[in-house]
Amino acid sequence: MSSSSLWQPYTLGRLDLSHRLALSPMTRSRANPDGTPGKFAAEYYAQRASLGLLISESTQPSDDGQGNMSTPGIYTPEHVEGWKAVTDAVHAAGGHFFIQLAHAGRMAHPDNTPHHRQPLAPSAISAEQDVYTPAGPQQTPVPRELSVSEIQDLIGEFRHAAASAIAAGADGVEIHAGNGFLPHQFLAPNANQRTDEYGGSVENRARFAIEVARAVADEIGADRTGIRISPAIPLGGLHEGEPAEVRAQYTHLVGELAKLDLVYLHVFHVGDDELLGSLRGLWPNSVLVVRYGRGREQIADDIEAGFADIAPLGQFALANPDIVERLRTGAPLNEVDQTTIYGGDDTGYTDYPTLARS
Repeated sequence: MSSSSLWQPYTLGRLDLSHRLALSPMTRSRANPDGTPGKFAAEYYAQRASLGLLISESTQPSDDGQGNMSTPGIYTPEHVEGWKAVTDAVHAAGGHFFIQLAHAGRMAHPDNTPHHRQPLAPSAISAEQDVYTPAGPQQTPVPRELSVSEIQDLIGEFRHAAASAIAAGADGVEIHAGNGFLPHQFLAPNANQRTDEYGGSVENRARFAIEVARAVADEIGADRTGIRISPAIPLGGLHEGEPAEVRAQYTHLVGELAKLDLVYLHVFHVGDDELLGSLRGLWPNSVLVVRYGRGREQIADDIEAGFADIAPLGQFALANPDIVERLRTGAPLNEVDQTTIYGGDDTGYTDYPTLARS
């Protein structure tokens, strides 16, 4: 791992960062029943403030947006107050905080949502995936197809959630348009079989993500709006076609998003470097890349190759609150306890040892 690239300072929109690492968004399923962040959330994020830019776990913009159990929201006054404690703690520790806005769409189950309604999606096609519910794993049901007017309402929910995030003290938001979430469902032909302006062509399937991004940027500023994509990653039962089809879809999407001047593009990458290079070329601002299966020695590779400006860390940061110090000094890393990633109390959440207390 080259210190020459990873430890260079960087300006991301309004933020001055001292290095090129960040905290990748990771679901931890420890929110309170009302969707406010759990009692240990402020400590968890503040422990990792040395990463500079922290991106929160998936946070739903509405009741309909909840997919997994015990995930937080950012759409009620109580949510705003709960996240304010988190952002205050992160800022006090010297970090910056973006809240990831994520709508589960069809990747949901009525048992996990406050209102127990049928999930919403581009088309009435089940993901046929298991999700964890209070009764154990259950398959996702057939969702209800959104009307055009409901799609407009959803865009308004993202706008409201973004405003709520800023009111809670966040430095910005990341729109989740990958990993099987709702905007990704609109992009995938096997989940989106609409025949109106939101389905069919490459342009139409990209319309929802673009309109959400435009609404959020209009509400809080493009320099506080990022977006995450995951081309060709088959999470949530999605299939985006052959490589040429994926490239056509994402070069159009990213080209249109680039016109909005969003502060960053966050790519969860699985290996099509030709596509990644094309997206890098289309994007005028910062690019974050998380590469699937990347090891410790490969963290800086995408920065050195010119694909990325920032390298967010996932499980490395989950298990090592002082990951920045460990990487700088070459210290050994804690291993992740896979049994405590989702749900529970502070065990496997805020109790991973630092070098100072190990």
